[in-house]
Amino acid sequence: MLDYKQLYDLYYPLQTRRRFILEEHSRRVAEFAAKINTAKQLGLDPDTVEAAAMLHDIGIFLVYAPSIDCWGTQPYLRHGVLGADLLRRHHFPEEIARVAERHTGTGITAEDVRAAGLPMPEPTRCMMPQTVLERLICYADKFFSKSANLERKPLDKVVRSITRFGEASLQRFYTLHNEFNID
Repeated sequence: MLDYKQLYDLYYPLQTRRRFILEEHSRRVAEFAAKINTAKQLGLDPDTVEAAAMLHDIGIFLVYAPSIDCWGTQPYLRHGVLGADLLRRHHFPEEIARVAERHTGTGITAEDVRAAGLPMPEPTRCMMPQTVLERLICYADKFFSKSANLERKPLDKVVRSITRFGEASLQRFYTLHNEFNID
């Protein structure tokens, strides 16, 4: 099995803006998740937390998101499921692939897909964070943008951005916040 740095090298050329954004964003998510893991005494393996955080957005090169130098053909919303498929093809552990698949938003329910006509696979696979690791990376990710200055967002800004996706998504965020908040 490759490590995450080798996978980066395969799909994210050095010295590209896309590589810089992925590495910086993921590193900040990893550091925040590690801090929460320690403070909350979650008992998660630190190497697994780091790998999951560093790989949760591995699929962004496959989506069309010019603002972050990604020129693929798929809608941005699909970066998680595309990344999970890529991780499986490269024989990464399923627990890491599921983090990529389930971190988008506050998770995506089958009802979300149907009601909003989201460009996602028909809900035959679970896209809601289930395990502590999945929920932790999903939560930590919400505090760091890939398109702004990459600095940690304050809670009120996170809440405002999630509010756009409806009350159910906001309630899922507050559940994660109650589980992982350390401030």
